[in-house]
Amino acid sequence: MKPVLGARGGTGSWLLQRSTALGMTLAVPLFFGVWALHVPFDFASWRAFVALLPVRLALLLFGMALALHAWVGMRDIFMDYVHPLMLRLLLSALVILSLAASVLWLAAIVWGAA
Repeated sequence: MKPVLGARGGTGSWLLQRSTALGMTLAVPLFFGVWALHVPFDFASWRAFVALLPVRLALLLFGMALALHAWVGMRDIFMDYVHPLMLRLLLSALVILSLAASVLWLAAIVWGAA
């Protein structure tokens, strides 16, 4: 018998998924607007653009929001469609590790651009 979680069990996941989607939706046009003002055409210009602290923070926050958004979606898919517990835990661990590695890789790229 499955435990009853109550009527609000998925509200937090839904809200987190929508808020990260909204944040990324607002960030993309803003990023392209700032980029259009700087118009980096060569590697040195790109490095100078990414070296700006607001751009670094925005890229890192965007990457974290993307990873969180992906995690909530994958977790819900695993909970709904992967029924063997050990397989669900293994897949969840693999997704968490790959998303964490991606965010760390992004941080290394962004903070190493100075």
